[in-house]
Amino acid sequence: MSSSKTAIALQEGLTTSNPLDAVPDEIPFDVPYGPPVSLDQAQTVIHAAVAEAKKRNWKMNVAVADSGGNLVAFQRMDGAMLASIRIAEHKARAAATFRRETKIFEDGIQLMHLNYLLAFDGIIASRGGIPLIEQGKIIGAIGSSGGTDSQDEVVSKAGAAVIGQLPTSNR
Repeated sequence: MSSSKTAIALQEGLTTSNPLDAVPDEIPFDVPYGPPVSLDQAQTVIHAAVAEAKKRNWKMNVAVADSGGNLVAFQRMDGAMLASIRIAEHKARAAATFRRETKIFEDGIQLMHLNYLLAFDGIIASRGGIPLIEQGKIIGAIGSSGGTDSQDEVVSKAGAAVIGQLPTSNR
């Protein structure tokens, strides 16, 4: 095959198999923002997350951000890794501002090889950031860090569950 035919075939292959070329009928993750999570709600979320971590003997940092991604409440369990303080905050901020679980970014990079995601400011490709949904609106998000990504996710989901509605994985 000539180099020009190879280039054309390669170009055609990229355009026909690129999942980013799909045009959805609706905006993905189009959950509206609601009023910001209150301090009382944030503390209740953290209490539930920490209770789950204690039950499993995991040392975690847990952050709750409001619907704008601003920190509302934070708790560091005794002995939790210091580096995870900022990671927990980052997960909460990303889940709130991008309106999706941070696992979506992890999957996008690890499984789908959508490396362009790394170029977005505020992305963290690590599960454990979960939006807090109340009456169909994002009021904030929880982020947990200190264990493996799957441990962080378990703790965050326990905290998010007290708000009453976990987000679907792909809206």
